[in-house]
Amino acid sequence: MATRKDGAAETACIVTEAGTIPIHAVNRAEGKRWPVQVLDIIAAGALEDIRAWYDAADPERLAALTDSSDAEYAPLYRHPRKIWGIGFNYAADEAELRRTPADAEPVGFMKPDTTIIGHREAIRIPRQSERTVAEAELAVVIGKRCKDVDAAEALGVIAGYTTAIDVSADDIHQKNPRFLTRAKSFDTFCGFGPVLVTPDEIDDVSTLRVSTVLNGSVAHQNRIAHMRYPPCWIVAFHSAVMTLLPGDVILSGTPGAVVIRDGDVVECRIDGFEPLMNRVSRY
Repeated sequence: MATRKDGAAETACIVTEAGTIPIHAVNRAEGKRWPVQVLDIIAAGALEDIRAWYDAADPERLAALTDSSDAEYAPLYRHPRKIWGIGFNYAADEAELRRTPADAEPVGFMKPDTTIIGHREAIRIPRQSERTVAEAELAVVIGKRCKDVDAAEALGVIAGYTTAIDVSADDIHQKNPRFLTRAKSFDTFCGFGPVLVTPDEIDDVSTLRVSTVLNGSVAHQNRIAHMRYPPCWIVAFHSAVMTLLPGDVILSGTPGAVVIRDGDVVECRIDGFEPLMNRVSRY
């Protein structure tokens, strides 16, 4: 599932190897009444119905509905109720992971939805910052309203996962740790999307590799298995603090940050996912 730009509109589509199938085209051809925005699809609990329809559909019918032109992707959606991030989540290796104290808790922060940009859109370095950094991350998308779920239940409330790039004005943060939220909240400071990958499409999320890529070269890479706080644990932890809502986004941490400058291109690459790429410019 993704959001593609259709002129001035941004609408949900199914991503296939042959192209994209707009949900509004499915509605017209099949007599469905599914929402045509990804956030609304998640909130309505329609992801499973759309997947079931796609799996059962005649291949010739799917081909007739497929737009084979290159899609220009937008963010999955632009206005989640919450974007929560955690820091310092990856251990370098299994030995370091074992040294994590049993009672350790993650560093957390929130970002406004005005930070969100889509694939190929520009991160804008603000005038206030002389050292801005970007971090590739696996983003967890909540699928159901939930409160106080445990880690064993968390997979059942996850709609899926996507690629994300968390951006920070590192020099502002270094002035004072209390400035963390401000440093992460400038416009364009969260690349999000392009494709939502549902849990049933991933054999084992812990085996995935997440890479921060700068100008085509892998700068940092690590596996989800080396997370101090894995995705389901993260969901459970945050649900104990607040009610999580469909479409809420949790950024799960990064294998490493890169300094970005005007003209750079930064990517989030995750095994089996469509890469997320954002160019960099200065205000």
